[in-house]
Amino acid sequence: MGRLLDVRRQFNELQHEDGQASLNDFLVKATALSLREFPALNASLDGDSIVRHGSIHIGVAVAVEDGLLTIVVRSADEKTIDEIAREMRILALRAREGKVRPDDIEGSTFTISNLGMFGVDEFSAIINPPEAAILAVGAAKEEPIAEDGQVRAGWRMRVTLSADHRVTDGAEAARWLQVFRRHVEQPLGLLL
Repeated sequence: MGRLLDVRRQFNELQHEDGQASLNDFLVKATALSLREFPALNASLDGDSIVRHGSIHIGVAVAVEDGLLTIVVRSADEKTIDEIAREMRILALRAREGKVRPDDIEGSTFTISNLGMFGVDEFSAIINPPEAAILAVGAAKEEPIAEDGQVRAGWRMRVTLSADHRVTDGAEAARWLQVFRRHVEQPLGLLL
């Protein structure tokens, strides 16, 4: 996570305060780009049929007064980090003010649930039917990391992918996680 946190810091130094990106904004982009390579995870069940979606609409769970509400960033793979950040701020504000529109909360094809801001290290999220998968994101924390036979301080974040085995399997989910990890560990690609 060290590289991603550093890129985010540098990105935000170039932005006005009201235009800064959250870690979640970068994770939305990394998720969307990973789904491009694994369309089976950007799918849903319609009765006994599997529907693979042409567009990648990322649902993001947002804490509101009475619980959680999932807002939707449409075509997230086609948007810049700046566009995702701006859209997330607007959607989250409407959700917290109780002013969501149907398009704000309907039509996600994959969901991210991030409890890292609450200090949760890791958890398993429950899939939002009819979606095929959900990504649970824990806190980014500094901890000891062994690298090249040396121990040093580094940043780690744990994620868990829950996937519906009627749509995909564990091997494909593991490959998706490898691609997601690559995007997180090589974050400059998220800005292109």
